[in-house]
Amino acid sequence: MSKTYQEINEKIARGEAVIVSAEEVTDIVKKRGVKEAAEVVDVVTTATFGPMCSSGAFLNLGHANPPIRMTEIELNNVEGYGGLAAVDTYIGATQTSTDRGTEYGGAHVICDLIDGKDVHLHATSPGTDCYPRKEIDTWISLEDINEAYLYNPRNCYQNYNAAINTSKKRIYTYMGILHPNMGNITYSTSGELSPLLNDPLYRTIGMGTRIFLAGNQGYVTWQGTQFNSGCARDDRGYPLGGAGTLAVAGDLRGMDTRYIQPAVFERYGVSMFVGIGIPIPILDEEMMRFVSVTNAELHTNLIDYSDSDHPALKQVSYAELRSGSVEVEGKTIRTSPLSSLDRAREIAEVLGDWMKKGEFFIQEPIQLFPRNNTLKSLKIRERRNK
Repeated sequence: MSKTYQEINEKIARGEAVIVSAEEVTDIVKKRGVKEAAEVVDVVTTATFGPMCSSGAFLNLGHANPPIRMTEIELNNVEGYGGLAAVDTYIGATQTSTDRGTEYGGAHVICDLIDGKDVHLHATSPGTDCYPRKEIDTWISLEDINEAYLYNPRNCYQNYNAAINTSKKRIYTYMGILHPNMGNITYSTSGELSPLLNDPLYRTIGMGTRIFLAGNQGYVTWQGTQFNSGCARDDRGYPLGGAGTLAVAGDLRGMDTRYIQPAVFERYGVSMFVGIGIPIPILDEEMMRFVSVTNAELHTNLIDYSDSDHPALKQVSYAELRSGSVEVEGKTIRTSPLSSLDRAREIAEVLGDWMKKGEFFIQEPIQLFPRNNTLKSLKIRERRNK
């Protein structure tokens, strides 16, 4: 039994496609088996909503009269990158404000724009013959500027470590506050609902895949940075570490701050919660086996963040993490998620509704991701060529 993208899209257009979430499909497989479930189900929706630091937005601010080539740019006192064309800028989610420090950053600016708020723009330039203006000070909103699109170089980790702290002092990390003496465990993956865990070998998610991105339709544009598909995996192909990531893009216009929100991590900095939903077409029985994976079957490494080498203490399942406690070295330790499972479930449901209404179709990747990519570390070395 096999299906094509075209066949599934034709069923979506006719309103006949059977679309369920990755959580719902596990019960279908238990009752009907993999073969029959693969024949019945056409698309499985997956989703995640969690902090994704490697995010930001490209903005084209438009030309003033006289024009300016913006070289130093601030939006609500948050620095934007000025090394692009005259009035293009990229504002990163984690860039912090010059007047409010880590309490306000690029993620806040992006969400303020989405919400239609006015944002203060200040830009300077040395001036050139073709761009004589040396300074501009004004207020802008999303409706005032030209292009404004989210472009996130590394989102939607396929899997991610759980974090713990074995030291005697509290530490502050992008995984939240980790209490001393193994006082807590944090994690940030939606387990059996997580997009890339439902397509562990990247059969259907690749460049060009259409996705739900922050309340709007978006696309996978490339493999994400730190793409580590060659990492350790279990005998079924599911990764035990971070593995794949996605670079994604979408229009800020049409996004909703219910599905994209700024975040501040105490004594660490600014991040941004991003909601991503990805439909998995059930092309054959193998894809049905992949999407019917359960939290009990998915594992990640429990990493000690107090040690710079980040040693793994043990492997834990997402069923254990979701239970609220994990036993480590004879001690029962409470667990807490950084990501929101409720919001991820909502995204999967919204994505399914779009498809049932014929407003969203699956897109076959124009290029698949490599399966054996390995992660390189930065080495401190002397210059080779002089």
